[in-house]
Amino acid sequence: LVTSVLVMIISHLMTGVIVDEFTSALTVAIVLGLLNLFVKPILVILTLPVTIITLGLFYFVINAIIILLCDHFVDGFEVNGFINALLFSIVLSLSQSLVYKLTEDKK
Repeated sequence: LVTSVLVMIISHLMTGVIVDEFTSALTVAIVLGLLNLFVKPILVILTLPVTIITLGLFYFVINAIIILLCDHFVDGFEVNGFINALLFSIVLSLSQSLVYKLTEDKK
C-alpha cells in the first residue's frame, strides 16, 4: 500500500509518468514486486560485468528497465521514455527508503 501511494504521488509530481487511478497504482506495486523478485536477479547476473565496470551505476539502468517492463504489463500506467523511467525509479527508491526509515519500529 505504501508503494501504491508513493506511485500516485510521484506520478502527480513528474511529467511523463501517468497513473490513471489508485487500482492501477496498486497493480504497479504488485507487478514491480514480482518483477523485482523474479526478473531483476536474472538481469543483475547477466549484466554483472557491465555493472562492475561502471562501478554499480548500471544498476540504475536495470531499475529503469524494470519500470519499463511494468509499464508494458500494467494498463493505466504509462512512462514516456527511458529517462522518465530512470528518474521515476530513483525517486521511488529514495521515497520508499525514507518512508520505511521514518516508520520503522525502534525497540
